[in-house]
Amino acid sequence: MLTIGKLGKAAGVKVPTIRYYEQIGLLAPPERSNGNQRLYPKAALHRLAFIRHARELGFPLDAIRELLDLADHPEQPCAAADAVARRQLTAVEARLARLTALKTELERMIEQCAGGSAAECRVLESIGDHALCSTDHPRIP
Repeated sequence: MLTIGKLGKAAGVKVPTIRYYEQIGLLAPPERSNGNQRLYPKAALHRLAFIRHARELGFPLDAIRELLDLADHPEQPCAAADAVARRQLTAVEARLARLTALKTELERMIEQCAGGSAAECRVLESIGDHALCSTDHPRIP
């Protein structure tokens, strides 16, 4: 059995995050010691590592919940997990497209800057007036 601190250290996750995952149902409530200390089984470490890695891959919590449900029911077809991963890939591709547009716009602003005074700075002008941008770049969430 692991205390919350040892679990967090082993998984590389902060204690408040573990408590949050418990609160939203991604981690089962642990047993409690006589002193009311949380005690986690080794399986919780595997589950927490799964959640952490999924977060590193950018999966939102709802998708992680779906993936955990599939992992908890191994008789289900893998196609459902593939669908979750495909949704994430689509989201990553869309984000890359937005970032590429932003990169292009920033490069253009910098290239157009003549290096004079701030009053004549093309970077400041472009940031202050979206109409001067050459692309309709969306906000990055």
